[in-house]
Amino acid sequence: MPAFDVDVVVVGAGQAGLSAAYHLRRRGFVPVREATSPEARTFVVLDANPSAGGAWQHRWPSLRMGTVNGIHELPGHAVPAADPDAPSRDILPPYFAEYEDRFDLDVRRPVAVRAVRRADEDPHGRLFVETDAESWAARFVVNATGTWTKPFWPHYPGQQLFRGRQLHVADYASAEQFAGKRVIVVGAGVSAIQLLDEISRVTETIWMTRREPDWIEDDFDIPARVAAIAGVEDRVRQGLLPGSVISVTGMHWTPWARAAEARGVLVRHPMFTAIEEDGVRMPDGSFLSADVILWATGFRAALDHLAPLRLRTPRGGIRVEDSRAIDEPRLFLVGYGPSASTIGANRAGRAVVAAIVSELEGSRELVA
Repeated sequence: MPAFDVDVVVVGAGQAGLSAAYHLRRRGFVPVREATSPEARTFVVLDANPSAGGAWQHRWPSLRMGTVNGIHELPGHAVPAADPDAPSRDILPPYFAEYEDRFDLDVRRPVAVRAVRRADEDPHGRLFVETDAESWAARFVVNATGTWTKPFWPHYPGQQLFRGRQLHVADYASAEQFAGKRVIVVGAGVSAIQLLDEISRVTETIWMTRREPDWIEDDFDIPARVAAIAGVEDRVRQGLLPGSVISVTGMHWTPWARAAEARGVLVRHPMFTAIEEDGVRMPDGSFLSADVILWATGFRAALDHLAPLRLRTPRGGIRVEDSRAIDEPRLFLVGYGPSASTIGANRAGRAVVAAIVSELEGSRELVA
């Protein structure tokens, strides 16, 4: 299949991808279909989703604007005012769609990127981006595929024997579906506590984590954020899996955590050691019956399409510094590691484009 030449391919049109596309536009790049001369700097945005909105379009209906953790506006356009009780998936996808139109980002969807590989051994050559539609030969690839499509399921003995229901938060719809059932909520992150509070209002819940949460009374202030980001930056620089911000900062009290505590349901139990047909086996050997296990165990970066580049280290991650793959400098990872938050993705999008422009300017000077 022939490959179309382009300066930059952006993979993904969530917060990180749209931020990068916005800054490409601001620095003079144009969508490839708008290029009118060979000298034009071009980009294309490829998104696997059927419509705009990134992961927001897949969030559960009960996730309201007033309870969303960490909304931050896209660069250059504020999030519209919304009723705090409005479902986030009703408000944010239209905001993303309007953003794409406002800045004419020409997102192509649904396009699934199957592989990114080197065209040849020339370190200054192009990267081939193969999709289920066409292929692209890019000078740079900005990967912004996020994590929503890679829910993490821990493995426990007997997991396949469970006769009840197991689901990940990625598949969660509403608390009402669990009414009258005993639900085990597994996980120590924001989603686990939020859904524990929600589900415990309609049925019996049991909360389990591998470790006792380290509750922080203070607000998650600037020094705490800086410490968290520095910790994750160090991990990805070494090629370790990014890990979670919570693993660095501890758990901060939220309104739903306080609400669950007030109702006596924020009681942490140690993780079970095995799963059986009708429940779980606890560390002390006792048996606990259960109808549902909800895995609120986070997500992993969706990077399978980068496998041909062979960038994963024996430690499981990709070595990244300043959002750039150390072992493949034509590849940038935005929304990975320290830039995984919405505000972090915005900043990384701007910095990545600045780095691309600087390199292209340097190449142009060498040719001249």
